[in-house]
Amino acid sequence: MIYFVRHGQTVWNVENKICGATDSPLTEKGHQQAIETANKIKEKGIDADLILYSPLSRAKDTAIHISEICGIPMREEKRLFEQNFGKYESTPRNGEEFQEAKKQFLNRYDGGESMFQLAQRIYNLLDELKSGGGNYILVAHNGIARVVQSYFYEMSNDEYAAFGIRNCDILEYRFS
Repeated sequence: MIYFVRHGQTVWNVENKICGATDSPLTEKGHQQAIETANKIKEKGIDADLILYSPLSRAKDTAIHISEICGIPMREEKRLFEQNFGKYESTPRNGEEFQEAKKQFLNRYDGGESMFQLAQRIYNLLDELKSGGGNYILVAHNGIARVVQSYFYEMSNDEYAAFGIRNCDILEYRFS
């Protein structure tokens, strides 16, 4: 079983900027969201063996709140690092040029990482978790959420490019 949690609100989320590989910290609201999510995980009795989190501070800080409240051990997982959006880092999330570029899966965004490169590292991680058994909470980013969703469900290119979750949402996936 995989539970996916997107990090809490960041400074750049508030400013409508693409964070990507840039380390934008949580806001006070982001910390509060992480605490509320941790309490939801505890109340629902979600049983996980380990929290794996992205090295970026927004995901790490969210994971720390979950770990402390739920008593679940945590470990950094470098493959959960958000996609590097190259020249689009710090630009508006809803920018027309970026929205079109996201639909080109081989596009490296002039210095960034393509969707194919991102999918390879996330799919490899999910394959390892599947073969190893156990239950995991992955704390990462919206771009990673998109790839995880595509691992478990068929998606068109447009559905993939448009997919996103809110800060601190929890998604549940079962390996078949």
